[in-house]
Amino acid sequence: MFERRHSRWYERLLLGLPLHFAIGLPLVILLPSLERWGWEFWLYLPDLRTNTLIAVAISFSLIAFTLKRIATLPGSQIVAYIIPTVTFFFLFSIAVLFFLRESYTRQVLFTSYILSLLWFFCGYFIGRRYRRLKLAVVPYGEACLLPENAHIDWRYLSGPSLAGVRVDGVVADLRAEELNSEWEKFIAACTLSHIPVYHTRQIHESMFGRVKINRLNENDFGSLLPSSLYSGFKFVIDFCAAILLLPLLLPIMLIIAIAIKIDSRGPVIFKQPRIGYRAKEFNMYKFRSMYHMLSGEKFTVSSTDPRITRVGCFIRKYRLDELPQIFNIIKGEMSFIGPRPESKELSDWYEEVVPFFSYRHVVRPGITGWAQVEQGYAAEVEGMTVKLQYDFYYIKKFSFWIDVLIVFKTFKTLVTGFGAR
Repeated sequence: MFERRHSRWYERLLLGLPLHFAIGLPLVILLPSLERWGWEFWLYLPDLRTNTLIAVAISFSLIAFTLKRIATLPGSQIVAYIIPTVTFFFLFSIAVLFFLRESYTRQVLFTSYILSLLWFFCGYFIGRRYRRLKLAVVPYGEACLLPENAHIDWRYLSGPSLAGVRVDGVVADLRAEELNSEWEKFIAACTLSHIPVYHTRQIHESMFGRVKINRLNENDFGSLLPSSLYSGFKFVIDFCAAILLLPLLLPIMLIIAIAIKIDSRGPVIFKQPRIGYRAKEFNMYKFRSMYHMLSGEKFTVSSTDPRITRVGCFIRKYRLDELPQIFNIIKGEMSFIGPRPESKELSDWYEEVVPFFSYRHVVRPGITGWAQVEQGYAAEVEGMTVKLQYDFYYIKKFSFWIDVLIVFKTFKTLVTGFGAR
C-alpha cells in the first residue's frame, strides 16, 4: 500500500469550493450589508434585506459551482468565463425577484456583484500557479506519447513505485503489452490507496475533448448513453426558451428577410431535409445565403464559395442564417445545443464510410454544438471523423455544464465573428 501524496493542502484549498464558501461568500454578503445597513443589520431582517441577501448567496454559490465544473472541461479558459458567469447569475436572481414581485436593494446587489467579480478574478490569478495537475506516468504503450500540456505536469516513473513523488493521479496504458506483474501490482496498490488511476484514453479525451471512435467496443456504448433525465429537462428548457426568445427575434428576422429579398431573387427561407433525433428526417429552416439558382447544398460550402450572396456572407459569419431554426426547436425537432444535423445525402454517404456515424442521432441535433465551437464545419471524410469524435464526447459528457460552455463559446462567435466557419 502506498501513502497518498497528492497536491499540498493549500493547493487544494486554493482550487476548491471550501475557500469560496468559507471566505468569499461572507465577504460578498457582509461588506455590502455593513456599508448599507450598519453592524446591526443581522438583528432584524425585514423582507427587503432577507430577499437581497438570499439572492446574493444563491448567485455566488451557483457561480462558484459553475466555474468549478466548467474548469474540468477541455478548452475552457476559465478566466474568459468569469464575467459572463457572474453577470448571468446576478441578472437571473434579479429577474426572479422582479417576476415574483419581491423587494430588494439594488445598491447591495450591485456592490456584491462587483465584489464577486473581484473575488473570482483574484482567486484565478492567485491559484493559477497551483492549477497544474501532477500526474505520474507508467512509461509504456501510448502513455509514452502523451503531448506536452500547459495544465499538466507529467512525472514519468522509472520503476513501479511512487518513491515519495507527489502526484494527483497515475496515468497508464492499461492495454500495453509491456505491463508486467510488478506494474500491475503497482497500479492495483495505487487504486487501493485511493490514488486515481487514469487510462491514457481518458486523458486524451479530457485534453482534446474528443472520443476516439476507432477503438469503441460494446462496453463503450453503455458509457455513451446520454442521461434521459437531463434529456427531458433540456427539451422543456429548449421549448420555453424558444417561446420567450421568439418575440425578440422576430424583428431581427424580419430585417434579415427584407435584406435577403433586396439583395437577390429567390425565397427568403431555405428548407432542406436533414436527419435528426433517432434518425428521423425533418425539414430544417435557414435563411437563404446563396444565389437561388446555385444553392444546391450537397456538401458544406466554404466562406469563399462564389454561390454566397453579399447578405449571405454577413449572416453566415455571425450565424444569423440559423435563426429560423427556432421554429424547429418549437416543433421539437431540434435543440439549441447538440450535434449539427446533416443533409440526407451527406448522412447516407457518411454512414457508408465513417464508423458509428448514426450513433450521433441518439440526442437531438442543435443549432450549435461541441463540434462547431471546437472544429467548425467539415465535409471531407477525415474532417467528418474528427467532428464525430467531438460529437461522441458531447454525448458522453451530456450535461448542463458542457451546454453552458458551448453557449459561452457560441456567444463569443456571435459577438465578435471570430471563430465562425
